[in-house]
Amino acid sequence: MSAQQAGGQSLSEPPAIPLPPAPDDALTAEQWGIFAAIADTVIPSFTAAKGNRLLQHPLSPGVYAGCRNRVLGIAGAQSENGLVDAYLGESATTQAEFRNSFFRMVGCSMDNASRKGFLFILNALNTRAGSLFLTGYATPLDCLPIQDRERVLQGWATSRFATLRSLHTSMTALCTSLWVRTSPTLGKVLGYPRVPVHGSPAKQGYPFRFLQFPPSTSPEPEVIETDVVIVGSGCGGAVAAKTLAEAGLKVLVVDQGYYWSPERLPMSEREGTANLFDNGGMIAASGGAVTIAAGRAWGGGGTVNWSASLQTQGYVRDEWSNKFGLKHFTSAEFQQDLDAVCDRMGVGTDAIEHNKTNQVLLEGARKLGWSAKTVPQNTGGEAHNCGYCTLGCGSCGKKGPTETFLPDAAKAGAEFIEGFQCAEILFDQPPTAQQRSATGVRGRWTARDASGNVADPNRPTRALTIKAPRVIISAGTIHTPLLLKRSGLANRHIGRHLHLHPVSMLAAVWDADVRPWEGAILTAVVNEFENLSGDGYGAKLEALNMLPGFFLPAFPWRSALHAKQFAANMKRATGYISLARDRHGGTVEPAPEDPFRPSITYAPSSFDRKSIHTGLVGLARLLYVAGARELHSTLPSLPPFIRPSASPSSHETLTPIEHPSLNDAAFAAWLAQLQASEGPASFASAHQMGSCRMGATEREGAVDGEGRLWEVDGVWVADASVFPSASGVNPMVTTMGIARGFARGVVRGWKAEGEGIRARL
Repeated sequence: MSAQQAGGQSLSEPPAIPLPPAPDDALTAEQWGIFAAIADTVIPSFTAAKGNRLLQHPLSPGVYAGCRNRVLGIAGAQSENGLVDAYLGESATTQAEFRNSFFRMVGCSMDNASRKGFLFILNALNTRAGSLFLTGYATPLDCLPIQDRERVLQGWATSRFATLRSLHTSMTALCTSLWVRTSPTLGKVLGYPRVPVHGSPAKQGYPFRFLQFPPSTSPEPEVIETDVVIVGSGCGGAVAAKTLAEAGLKVLVVDQGYYWSPERLPMSEREGTANLFDNGGMIAASGGAVTIAAGRAWGGGGTVNWSASLQTQGYVRDEWSNKFGLKHFTSAEFQQDLDAVCDRMGVGTDAIEHNKTNQVLLEGARKLGWSAKTVPQNTGGEAHNCGYCTLGCGSCGKKGPTETFLPDAAKAGAEFIEGFQCAEILFDQPPTAQQRSATGVRGRWTARDASGNVADPNRPTRALTIKAPRVIISAGTIHTPLLLKRSGLANRHIGRHLHLHPVSMLAAVWDADVRPWEGAILTAVVNEFENLSGDGYGAKLEALNMLPGFFLPAFPWRSALHAKQFAANMKRATGYISLARDRHGGTVEPAPEDPFRPSITYAPSSFDRKSIHTGLVGLARLLYVAGARELHSTLPSLPPFIRPSASPSSHETLTPIEHPSLNDAAFAAWLAQLQASEGPASFASAHQMGSCRMGATEREGAVDGEGRLWEVDGVWVADASVFPSASGVNPMVTTMGIARGFARGVVRGWKAEGEGIRARL
């Protein structure tokens, strides 16, 4: 199967990547039965006949025909051979992979506390007493007809109990997400191809070579020696590796993730969330207010980000320099570091071709007189119209760490290990000593299986000790503080000051197909609201990744029929985020039951919530003047806005859609509802910063202005965790610039050591 390209080229579908087997003991048969009943209520099989009311959702012939015609009109040429009837007749659990994906999530991704709470609910719904308390019916949930179950779910959405409202949101979003990623018909209805329809066929990536280790029954670890070990291959670690290797140091880069070559990319959504993201792309903060997506693959976040390459803004640099006493950020050297990393990636705007999603931002802002600009891309000065890059870039068009800095490091002699989980940093003295110096790291390496994949849970492993007098931690904002704490480090700033850039979303539906997954993801930004506080805090309006499994579950489930119609309508939709530069932070701690798993405490402050809400109201105004037919928010209590249609009997005068006015009565009334709402209750985030922040003194930060840990020698941190506060923009370029500066400092120290040795000789 392939997608036709401009110029007669085509992208071949990458080979399937096996997923780990689903653990059969994750749920009992009774627990699965209850969840399946919920899932098949959220996404049921519709029928115009009577059918089995436990397994199918009956509709009157007229309602079914109306729904069928609407989906037919959307699907167009894709609707041949009974596709629409198959789509409407498909339930969430139609495919066995739905169950497998759910069992993997419960058995592998959920932390113990979440798993216990989730299973408690399923068990309760399987009893008469629990069902009566939670649903109002004495009958267990799976014994109720689907229509009654639907009323239960809708009742949870409007319950006066926050727990039931949260249960509604989590259950419906989970079921929608699993269905979208396993449905055999949705992609066909949308005309959503497996691979991008623009760009070039997959190219040969850099031929990385990774160290391999023979199996051994000996309890003694394999020992490796190097000048510097870098834990993490993401944006910070990759730049540090290039800088240090090119200076002449012997460099070893290790990462828990694995490398996936371009011919195996982009992955499908199921494969990508399992292999390219931490915890399946869903790390939940306590309370469920924020869901975090963080990369976990060779190349880190640079493998899954969207090509947006913004340099650190002036007011942020001034804050870091003046408020935190870190004068380097207003120096020429820092600007040189930013420019150097951007030059290496070919960052620019000349080749950008805005798709519909981003055109709307720029044109809507122009009509309102708002500030907006084009977002530079790290695409080597070439057009890169790929909407799938969050699942890995199959064309090498995105010049992230795996296309630039890591190959540069390899050419300069750096060595690499994939599949290495770092347990702790090693020191020459016990924790009670006043002064300690790093001597390396220890951890465990896990090989690939015989087919070159990582699905087999019984792959060979080997304990490794890496001896190095210089240790650079680039494990990312979530995992760097966990590693430091596992290593016995106790600076009070480790794990504090976590910033996330929380976002909420708004969708627009247009009169014609826009196929929003086509074209570059994020090429425009509206910064009209970025300084609501007067000191650099507020919200930015940006485009959203428009892959179905990332977009559709974010919006509230209102009814089963609405869910299927909304999903089919996605080919006419564009999505947007209101992103806050958050003022206040959270914490990252090791989970009590597993020191390798994060326990995150974070909730957006009232100011940040207001900033995001202000941004959403701004987005609604912008999308309306741009001509959107419908507006959908993520607020469950707010119905979508649908532009009225003129009819001879309405006697209503409407502004033409080509020239809409904000004074139109219907829109003004809906906008007033949005403004009066409390704003979103849940948020998403793909940016993590600040959990090991820099400080001018040990009392003010975990590391100094050159990235060195205050409390020990020989350890640096070079990732976004060192940010003193939120960057307000995608943190990639800022992280790279900081890492380059830190690495240059390491080189200066190494050279000074060499000069001192020579002087003594």
